[in-house]
Amino acid sequence: MKIDAGLMNTADLSKVPDAVRKLESEGYDGLITAEMNGDPFFPLLLAAEHSERIELMTSIAVAFARNPMIVAGLSNDLQAFSKGRFILGLGSQIKPHIEKRFSQTWSSPAARMREFILAMRAIWNCWYEGEKLDFRGEFYSHTLMTPMFTPVNNPHGAPRVVLAAVGPKMTEVAGEVADGMIVHAFTTARYMQEVTLPAIERGLEKSGRKRSDLEICFPTFVVTGRDEAEWQQMRTAVTRQIAFYGSTPAYRGVLESHGWGDLQAELNILSKRGEWVVMGEQISDEILEDFAIVAEPAKVAGALKARFGGMVDRVVCSVPFANDADRAAYMEELRSI
Repeated sequence: MKIDAGLMNTADLSKVPDAVRKLESEGYDGLITAEMNGDPFFPLLLAAEHSERIELMTSIAVAFARNPMIVAGLSNDLQAFSKGRFILGLGSQIKPHIEKRFSQTWSSPAARMREFILAMRAIWNCWYEGEKLDFRGEFYSHTLMTPMFTPVNNPHGAPRVVLAAVGPKMTEVAGEVADGMIVHAFTTARYMQEVTLPAIERGLEKSGRKRSDLEICFPTFVVTGRDEAEWQQMRTAVTRQIAFYGSTPAYRGVLESHGWGDLQAELNILSKRGEWVVMGEQISDEILEDFAIVAEPAKVAGALKARFGGMVDRVVCSVPFANDADRAAYMEELRSI
């Protein structure tokens, strides 16, 4: 099991170098950025400059806010500068954000994402293998590449591509055309077993691959704490995040797998009213314990192993510890899963 850490507060880029050096010294295998209140790619350029070993992943960059050529170029430069340590994590976002926030087109997200990834691979094959660029799809077409615009700075080749997915269609695309999948934090062991893993297998079968060819990444919710105040703070934050995701119609299937489908409609109504605190209060202890690892710090790794052991290959599972020795023991236990 690989252990990743989130590099989420990236709006202030001046803080990135120290944060990255600290995470690498603590032994993390990878660090992730997300397209939230800042760009997901810029911090990784600094991270590459101020680290030597740690892998660098966007988790996620919004694919449909961009196009395959733009993302292929960004990825090429980060892969080159990091000496092969970059992992491109893509996600679709949801229709309102794509249309109203990014002013881009939303249609057939799973089919579009599949084509997006295949288009990037065609571009990279042109750059690294000398193949003629002639990609013609339903959503994207890339047929022009001249020597002036062909990168020559990357001896490491294409980065790995991992795809964030929740529903079975997008999950199947990950199994078919990606190198890995980011399981959304808004998932449960039941949903993973009954929906996610079977969809991955269908995708792998299409591409003639096996499970060992796909790396499954999981940023899991954790509620823990060294005292009651810390515990309650984490519980409040996680219940609100679960409620936020639960309000999204595209994620209703996860709730329905537990018989909680009506909760999605209730949360959606509250979200439109801006009642974010009230939304979190709708998440019962039963729901919380299905979506999150709820345990004392020293028991988090064991609880994660019991629930997801054998299902995932790398995790983001941040736990507060009083000292470096306790953190090292925790990470060693996680790695053994």
